[in-house]
Amino acid sequence: MTVTRKVRRFSGGVYDLGLHVVWCPKYRRPVLGGRVAERLDELIRHKADERGWEIIALEVMPDHVHLFVKHDPKSSASYVANQFKGFTSRVLREEFPHLKSRMPTLWSSSYFAASVGAVSAATVEKYINTQFERPGKRGDGS
Repeated sequence: MTVTRKVRRFSGGVYDLGLHVVWCPKYRRPVLGGRVAERLDELIRHKADERGWEIIALEVMPDHVHLFVKHDPKSSASYVANQFKGFTSRVLREEFPHLKSRMPTLWSSSYFAASVGAVSAATVEKYINTQFERPGKRGDGS
């Protein structure tokens, strides 16, 4: 998959922020199948739309969720992860009573989050490290 850079604007600047977020049910139980998986997919997409975030990729596995989402600059990784986890837990446990009886909570308290960009870290590092080597750029203050 190739992700093209699509910058968004807000009053203070422009941004293109993406997160890869992974989270699991409590005890990594394989409870995310069938109708639960379908409903979870719907709920995640609903929450993203509500917040103005863009889902690039989403995969619901029986024992974990992978999400690649573009978010706004005011939302931290923990905020993004917890928005999805809190909302989906509440709704799924209301709609599927077996999720209440089998586990004390739906989601584990932990999650994985990594920033994702349209360019690699090596590309950014090279760009920064070669600024003075570019035409018209000199380190002598002129």
